[in-house]
Amino acid sequence: MLLNAYLTFDGNCRAAFEFYRHCLGGEIVAMHTFGEAPAEEAMPTAAHDKIMHARLVVDGQVLMGSDTIPECPVPYEGIKGVSLTLGVDTPEEAERLFQALADDGTVQMPLEETFWAKRFGMLVDRFGVAWMVNCEKEMPT
Repeated sequence: MLLNAYLTFDGNCRAAFEFYRHCLGGEIVAMHTFGEAPAEEAMPTAAHDKIMHARLVVDGQVLMGSDTIPECPVPYEGIKGVSLTLGVDTPEEAERLFQALADDGTVQMPLEETFWAKRFGMLVDRFGVAWMVNCEKEMPT
């Protein structure tokens, strides 16, 4: 079984995934627009350049996403109630990722040492996605 995160954006999925590729590395292996869909003529014209499906692969892990359709009957309310967590091996990698993702975002908890982690911090990036960066300490046996 695979368990992957799928994020929905309000028209800026392409920019978000390019930002995540820049911050996290990896490769964008899919970036399909609504206008490329077989039923493209059934899609609202305003949605043709919006992303229907994006897929970023980082070290074998997958992050997927799409834009909402502008005429969607349910208004976009943002990404709520979830955080993406990055587990890293070194404090230096935690610092690098945290600073990159926090660029033009909002730090909720500064990256710092905690009782369980060499570094842990929480932020909301410029696209409204909540992230936790965690570099755990070795637990005593």
